[in-house]
Amino acid sequence: MIRGNEETFLCELQEGKVRFMANFQDKVVYQIYPKSFCDTSGDGLGDLPGVTAKLDYLKDLGVDYLWLTPFFPSPQRDNGYDVAGYRAIDPRFGTMEDLETLVREADKRGIGLMLDMVFNHTSTSHEWFQRALAGEKKYQDYYIFKEGSPDQPPTNWVSKFGGPAWEYLPALGKWYLHLFDVSQADLNWENPAVRAELAAILRFWKGKGIKGFRFDVVNLISKPAVFEDDHQGDGRRFYTDGRNVHRYLQELVAAGGIEGMITVGEMSSTSLENCIGYTNPDNHELTMTFSFHHLKVDYKNGDKWALMPPDHMALKNLFTLWQEGMQAGNGWNALFWCNHDQPRAVSRFGDDGGPCWKQSAKMLGTAIHMMRGTPYIYQGEELGMTNAHFASIGQYRDVESLNHYQILQDKGMSPSDALRIVQVHSRDNGRTPMQWDDTKYAGFTSEDSAEPWIGVNGNYVRINAADQLQDEDSIFHYYQKLIALRKEYDVIAYGELKPLDEKNPSVFAYEREYQGEKMMVICNFYGKKVTWDSETELGEYQCVLSNYEVHNIESSRVGLKPYEAVVLYKK
Repeated sequence: MIRGNEETFLCELQEGKVRFMANFQDKVVYQIYPKSFCDTSGDGLGDLPGVTAKLDYLKDLGVDYLWLTPFFPSPQRDNGYDVAGYRAIDPRFGTMEDLETLVREADKRGIGLMLDMVFNHTSTSHEWFQRALAGEKKYQDYYIFKEGSPDQPPTNWVSKFGGPAWEYLPALGKWYLHLFDVSQADLNWENPAVRAELAAILRFWKGKGIKGFRFDVVNLISKPAVFEDDHQGDGRRFYTDGRNVHRYLQELVAAGGIEGMITVGEMSSTSLENCIGYTNPDNHELTMTFSFHHLKVDYKNGDKWALMPPDHMALKNLFTLWQEGMQAGNGWNALFWCNHDQPRAVSRFGDDGGPCWKQSAKMLGTAIHMMRGTPYIYQGEELGMTNAHFASIGQYRDVESLNHYQILQDKGMSPSDALRIVQVHSRDNGRTPMQWDDTKYAGFTSEDSAEPWIGVNGNYVRINAADQLQDEDSIFHYYQKLIALRKEYDVIAYGELKPLDEKNPSVFAYEREYQGEKMMVICNFYGKKVTWDSETELGEYQCVLSNYEVHNIESSRVGLKPYEAVVLYKK
């Protein structure tokens, strides 16, 4: 691969053809959940000026893009993913001027902003839906309405938040589809007017200086031609990666004017084959995708609301499957452990509260940052923030968690057992306030302000940014190194990946190779010592990163301490 003269493109010669691709391979994205990042107004809610105030911290970390979850007008039934207006700023987060300032100041630091677009559904408070309720045929065609009697939903599909996926409106004598909360009505992408509206929204934000977009559950936008009951599951097989989804995305990218920009699609219950299609540059759809199979290895029998220890062998196999598959199909992965919808990785797969908390957080970062794909860091992940461990259901805010807390009890589970499951899997684990320092409210807001909208994790006194910035051995400084290595070594950004010792349950290891450079990554996912025997003589390799000061490498044998990660390099 030849680096071109232009800053944002790479030129690749493949099979006699020259192709241009957005230059995102050596970039790192940082996800911000504004509501929980930094509050400058004192109302207990994070805001856009709070993001601006922390730009120097983010530049110091070394990230290239900031993905901000929705800050558009919203009733906040689903924490902003129920959008009531796509071209405005919810006053609780600030003003359009605040956003323009943030874009300008981020640009000065070489950081681009990515907005989170929720295009599968809108809030029922959105003007479009309200006009549909008022009887306007044009806007009824913006959504999926079906005639029917009050006691017979059009299908037996189940909402992803629990309960039926249809809601009856007596005034209209119709049902509307909501794959998520009842307040989130699915848009009708079969309607060209809807697709044109959404493309215009992208052009609007691009005009504001936005550099990229993340698309929420975008592989659900294409619904079936015929709606029918699902006698095998909850209905998702009829609308996941639907019949027209690739065509719709190609049209959105072209009409929205976002070809060449960094884009990522959140793909719900997707397939490897489809994700190759979504991200192969020849298809002109997205630059990368989020898939979640690797984050279901602690779902008992595939059920998020049933507990089991993580299956590390399944995790390893899934990483291998997706890395090799996307590589073979010229697709591209978004690499991540955490986001606003997931518990904290160090609590799921590491040593939350144990003696190896720091080492396990560093190992988890190493495992994905050295892979083929674009790494995403979720706010606080670079500090090793943990699950909230709230003691009562009253401390939770997430609609999905509250719904399932009740559903579990309706199935006969005790309140304490239901709470235990919520404590482990609630999305609120990723939504507690960012832990900036050890002052009251963890520095998320001033000490004399209103209480934060959700409780601060009680361990903020020992886990916070202020302390880690002063500690050269901190998780923060380790993440700095991970980001710097991706920019220093082309093999990380552009190299092929080959799994190593695939059947070894104790170690996750792989090799990267690019134009004579080789890198070997070896990770111990367990809190015990293990020995790994390499088929390659390691004498010519140098250790460029480890989460322990002293590492044990002899010839072709590597002795790994609990949760140890070692990155070896040879040119």
